[in-house]
This record gives sequence, structure tokens and C-alpha cells, in this order.
Amino acid sequence: MSLAELILLSVALGIDCLVVSFSQGLIFNSNRFRNSLALACTMGLFQGIMPLIGSFGASAISRYVETFADWIVFAIFMLLGLKFIFEAFQNSEEEAKICCIGFKCLMAMGLATSIDAFGAGVSLHFSGVNILYAVLIIGLASFLLSVLGFVIGNSLKHLPSKYLEICGGLILIGFAVKALI
Repeated sequence: MSLAELILLSVALGIDCLVVSFSQGLIFNSNRFRNSLALACTMGLFQGIMPLIGSFGASAISRYVETFADWIVFAIFMLLGLKFIFEAFQNSEEEAKICCIGFKCLMAMGLATSIDAFGAGVSLHFSGVNILYAVLIIGLASFLLSVLGFVIGNSLKHLPSKYLEICGGLILIGFAVKALI
């Protein structure tokens, strides 16, 4: 996987961070810098750790599934991409009404947005990517997209997040197709 492809993957995974941060940016009018930084650090940390966990888990079973590795990468990225697109059409107004950004709320949002990154870590393992390099890029991209989402959400209260999620899903589906080619 090239650097450009890894950056695209990082952006696709970071779309959830951007959307969650966007929704939080819509809510908070005070302590914006503190809330944005806490959210971005949490998102970057979780998005960075989960692919590492996924990769290490995959290494334990790799000798058993190595002959099917391309199909596993295809299936995971395809499912993640379709999940992003499906969730874009779900009504998530209740999520945007969360009015806390305490420790429990941060942990819940970090975990919820990074489940996809776990699956990506499995795929990255089978793709032969240097996982530490990938984790750094994914975590940094998620941090930056989270800050961006919070700022946009706080300044543009009407931007539809649906299109961002669809774009992230299409990027992941593109990676799925590429795994088979």
C-alpha cells in the first residue's frame, strides 16, 4: 500500500471522527478549545490503537488464512465501506444532542468511532503494511479531522454530515476492489 493509499485510508477512517466532532461542535458554544482538543486527542488515540490491536490479532491467525488474505481484505473493506454508506442514511439526530464531553462520553465516542479501525488493522496486516507507520498516519489524520469537524460544526451549523460518510464509504469500497485486482 502506497503512502497516498494509506493517507486515503486514514481519511476514510477519520470521517467518523470528523462527523462525531462536527456534531459536538454544533452543541458546544463555551470551552470550545478545550472540548475540541479533548475530543481530537481521544479520537486520534483510539483510531491509532485499534488498527494495532487488529493487526496483532490477525498475526496470530495469519498462517491459517494466508491463502485467502486478498479475499479477507476485500470483505473487510467492503463491509466497512457499506457500513459507512448505510449509516449515512440513518437518522442520527439523537447522537448530536449529547451534551456532555466528560471522560465517559469521550471514551464511548472514541470506542464507537474506532471499531472500523480495528477491522482496517486486520486488513493492513494481510496487506503487508508497516503497522506502526500506518498507526501513526491514521491517528494523526483522525486527530486533524476531529479538530476540523469540531471547528466546522461550530461555525457552520447546517453542513450535512451524510455526504462525508458516503465519501468515506466509497473510499473504503475502492480499497476493497483494489485488494482483488
